[in-house]
Amino acid sequence: MEKRVTGLQFLWKVTMNNLGKYFEIFWLLSRYSVMTSMQSKVSVALFTVAKLIRFAMFFFFIYYLITHTNTIKGYSADQALIFFLTFSIIDSVSQALFREVYRFRQMVISGELNSVLVKPYPALLRVLVGGVDPMDLVISVGYVCMAAYILYFIPNISAVSLWLYAGFVVNSMVLAAAFHVAVLAFAIITTDVDHGILIYRDVVSAGRFPLEIYKEPMRSILTFVVPVGIMMSFPSQAVFGTLGILQGTVGVILSFGALWLSLGFWRIALRRYQSWGG
Repeated sequence: MEKRVTGLQFLWKVTMNNLGKYFEIFWLLSRYSVMTSMQSKVSVALFTVAKLIRFAMFFFFIYYLITHTNTIKGYSADQALIFFLTFSIIDSVSQALFREVYRFRQMVISGELNSVLVKPYPALLRVLVGGVDPMDLVISVGYVCMAAYILYFIPNISAVSLWLYAGFVVNSMVLAAAFHVAVLAFAIITTDVDHGILIYRDVVSAGRFPLEIYKEPMRSILTFVVPVGIMMSFPSQAVFGTLGILQGTVGVILSFGALWLSLGFWRIALRRYQSWGG
């Protein structure tokens, strides 16, 4: 029994040491990405202004729509805005963390991926989160502050509901990571990234509104087949108490299952990689 406990302690120590090492590498890559991005201050300013204008247009459109219809499928104007802000938070954070995926095609066709694969750390760390976008991170902080401000004035929001909300946002990021890993694997095989990313962005845009606005079977398809609902709607439903225990449990299982499958696909793609375009 003592040997078994000692073995588990050793495994835990090794795992935590590896996580610390990977986080240090992630931090170094992020610092380099931030310094590179800030070299062109005009581009940074224009990009940020464009993102804010786009957000403001959607925000006021939804606010105008809700205030002139009183409710949308039982949700008040403030609650509907939380759905939209949650979508914006998840979308913006995922773009910030996984920005390097958008540049992966050039890495494959130029052969730069060869040098990444021989580095003494997981290649997926470099190609998935190796180019954090600081502008999207800053904008995400603004979205979080707006959501917190609106939630403060919505009655019957408990601390447990807020913890559930935060937990399902993390679950959404797991699902977003799973999709981006699958896109990376697909890019190794086909050298195509743009179409996968465009399809992803078009599909997840359905999560700007509560999924209750969609009729069956479209609602179920967007929830469990193309898990837009799990990614974009479950956090808001959790904070408002409209998410069932079974739905939430299935959503978490599907998210981590999708991540496991995408990592398997990534390993298969690496075995098929033949350099200079796969």
